[in-house]
Amino acid sequence: MKKSLTNNIGLKLLAFLFAFMLWLLVVNIDDPVDTKTFDSIPVTIEHAEVVTQDQRSYQVLDGTDTVSVTVSATRSVLEKISAENIVATADMRELYLESQIPIEITIPGYEFESATANPRNVQVKIEQNKSDTFPITVTTTGTVRDGYVLGNVQADPERVTVNGPESVIDRISKVVAQVNVSGLSEDSSIDAVLTYYDSDNNEISAEQLANNLGTTGVKVNVTLYHTARIPVTVDTSGVTAADGYSISEVTWTPEEIQLAGEEEVLDALESIRIPADAVDITSISQRTEQTVDITPYLPEGTRLVDENGNNILVTARVAREGTKSFDIPVGSITVDNLSDSLTVSGYGSGDDLEVHIGGPQEQLNSLQLSDLTVSIDLKECTKAGDYEVPVTITLPSDAADCTVETSVTVTVTLQERTTAADNTAEEDTDNESSGG
Repeated sequence: MKKSLTNNIGLKLLAFLFAFMLWLLVVNIDDPVDTKTFDSIPVTIEHAEVVTQDQRSYQVLDGTDTVSVTVSATRSVLEKISAENIVATADMRELYLESQIPIEITIPGYEFESATANPRNVQVKIEQNKSDTFPITVTTTGTVRDGYVLGNVQADPERVTVNGPESVIDRISKVVAQVNVSGLSEDSSIDAVLTYYDSDNNEISAEQLANNLGTTGVKVNVTLYHTARIPVTVDTSGVTAADGYSISEVTWTPEEIQLAGEEEVLDALESIRIPADAVDITSISQRTEQTVDITPYLPEGTRLVDENGNNILVTARVAREGTKSFDIPVGSITVDNLSDSLTVSGYGSGDDLEVHIGGPQEQLNSLQLSDLTVSIDLKECTKAGDYEVPVTITLPSDAADCTVETSVTVTVTLQERTTAADNTAEEDTDNESSGG
């Protein structure tokens, strides 16, 4: 028996080797080794405390936080592997040249011949951390409900301490908390997110930054004011005319202003009173205007809705004894004998026309602007262009003893009239030319 086992031992070993090689050949033919590349594999940084514990920070550069991985394995294994199975890590403990960390690739649960990352290293920038404190600027978007305006808008807290890489901290020019106030009708406290900007008003990424507010964040306290339109009254007792003249009229514009403030304060306010000593118009012999700043006369706790609307214009008009002055709007002029082919497109500067009417004081006292009939005759104006024409002022019958002492003219601009028939004709011509 023993002899039979050892008989032809060389042939038996040769047969075994041949069978093994044949098996390898069959395996490689049926399940060959192949390669496959997987893109956008995220790289996990491990042991970052090696850097951060020394009050330093790091930033991954050049997009090396993701890599392509080429895996070499049998075809049957490759068919099972997906990108989610591949783990790419970079251990900060293996940092070299103060800028590169080798990337290690593992594929848990799968046998493979090789796996190579491209790039092979994570590129990092390491620098010292820095802290700085900044005031928080509040900006708003949207519009509050009608009848209200924004009052005080204040961040809580008003300052924030920001920590991060020195190069990033040094770029910060301002820190902004933005809130939307659309539709607000009561005082509110609104959560806000901080945004960082450089000196060119470019937003700075907050990815590497931390602040002392933690999860609490910042709140913006918004105070609303009610609004109301309040009349303006002016004490004109100090307005005087020169000898031989009398004050015919004192007016001011605007006659009312819009104020913002507490509702109780506004409800109790009848008018904004401008005292006589605020108007310096004395001994005048012609129409005189003065601008008055009303800000000093606003009640405490109120402010102008329009911050630029703090001035009123006081106008005093005079007349010689036995005369009365009127400012006639050019828009009130009646046009007579205008050609059917022309239309009035404007009246020169558009300024009011100042006229003086003389007569018995009793009749003058009762005479009003609405009593005057003002007209121009365009009979001689037959072509388009600019014409200076006299203005005719007709007095009412109850001012029969009064006369117009001022001769005034107005510059009228006339244009060719475009009629509906002309438009229709033009449209027909266009249609014919286009074959329609």
